[in-house]
Amino acid sequence: MKPQKFLEKVLTARVYDVARESPLDCLNRISARYDNQVWLKREDLQSVFSFKLRGAFNKIYQVQKSQPNLNGVITASAGNHAQGVALSAKKLGLKATIVMPTTTPDIKVSAVKSYGAKAVMHGENFDEAKAHALDMAEQRGLAFIHPFDDFDVMAGQGTIAHEIIRQHPDHIDAIFVPVGGGGLAAGITGFIKAVKPEVKIIAVEPNDAACFAEAMKAGRRVTLKDVGIFADGVAVKQVGKHTFAMLKDLVDDVITVSTDQICAAIKDTFEDTRAICEPAGAVSLAGLKKYVESKGIKNQTLIAINSGANMNFDRLRHVSERSELGEEREALLAVQIPERPGSFKQFCQIIGKRQITEFNYRYADDSLAQVFAGIQLTEGFDEKNRFIQLLEDKDYTVVDMTDNEVAKLHTRYMVGGHPGTDVTNELLYRFQFPEKPGALLNFLMKVGRRWNISLFHYRNHGSNFGRILMGFQVDKKEHRAFQDFLAELDIPHWDETENSAYRIFLK
Repeated sequence: MKPQKFLEKVLTARVYDVARESPLDCLNRISARYDNQVWLKREDLQSVFSFKLRGAFNKIYQVQKSQPNLNGVITASAGNHAQGVALSAKKLGLKATIVMPTTTPDIKVSAVKSYGAKAVMHGENFDEAKAHALDMAEQRGLAFIHPFDDFDVMAGQGTIAHEIIRQHPDHIDAIFVPVGGGGLAAGITGFIKAVKPEVKIIAVEPNDAACFAEAMKAGRRVTLKDVGIFADGVAVKQVGKHTFAMLKDLVDDVITVSTDQICAAIKDTFEDTRAICEPAGAVSLAGLKKYVESKGIKNQTLIAINSGANMNFDRLRHVSERSELGEEREALLAVQIPERPGSFKQFCQIIGKRQITEFNYRYADDSLAQVFAGIQLTEGFDEKNRFIQLLEDKDYTVVDMTDNEVAKLHTRYMVGGHPGTDVTNELLYRFQFPEKPGALLNFLMKVGRRWNISLFHYRNHGSNFGRILMGFQVDKKEHRAFQDFLAELDIPHWDETENSAYRIFLK
């Protein structure tokens, strides 16, 4: 489509029957940290918590205008587009059918039904659901509303760009847009390049769902064999035909970001706005940060799109764990230390005043101990490398686990289990102490060298109190002395030696 024609479609798009003009918020913390003026377009504040209702309503409105006797509309979606179509159809008095994969979470199915749409569960993925929706559309005379590869849908999303230049009429250096199928990116790019061609458009994708980046490399659309689904709103195997035709000559750069970087951007958004965006909604801010860091950009005006906030609550635990890694604020290390009384304390003395985020250990034998440690970083991975070198200089064997996916997803939670040999004199205690820098080291200094530590688990939970589970090897004749030692600690503690979880999985 010619640029002038698309510009006209955006300017005449019908979206505000259901959409609102979303705010353009300055991110003060991010701006100060990166020495740029960073703005966030808040599409998470739409009634369906996503930009998708813009394109959906505009398309359905245009179809109804050209087909007054329309039987209804149908689409395939497991996410935000489904809600956009359902709400838009309700507003226009039309029946809507949403074909959703059978794996769609109940919360999303319920959201679609709440707008009066019919949810049809079919297939195990989007492609199977889409094929079924197209069959139903043909059989029942329904209009199929494509999630992204349609000019009316793209024009509806392009109204976001129109709002941006009204809200920020001064100079803009770059706008960062997330890309899945390309509807949002094409809408914003098509409009901006028609009215302010000097503004750079930077496309951003997850590195495990980079269908547009791969298409740009190949010079044609390609279909990915597999896509990561963490940022499910942009987890698309192939960019749209019409969207790619518009984007390939207009986008200035393409960036891919990791899951950890997306999690860090979710945290950044929360810290600046107190809003929680979905992973796809944080993709563009993650790309902005990566672009600034890699290019060394200063004193520019940069805009990211928060495309949505449909986040499953149970994902927040994963986001919190991974955000520190995405910001290069945490290192995960496997360290081999001698298995003898006092070695634990000696290792912590080397750690010094560095904040410990995690410390996991289980006795295996009487020669060497393997510790899984998380260390908070204040100077990024350069600091991590210096600390590893310090440990190696003191003859510790260190393996960097920071980029190890198995370690990040699984091993950190699995360190423990039964000891390599029978530990018959082990006592298990749970401790709680005020969480402050150096508190863990102070605790270990008090423990001293008298009793061997056979189990240790600590994870910083961001609360006022630190929690430790700890095993001690204490002979029966020393139980009275051990109880006196606990009393002197003056730290709340609980005897868990008879706890069933310990006896089944750790004893």
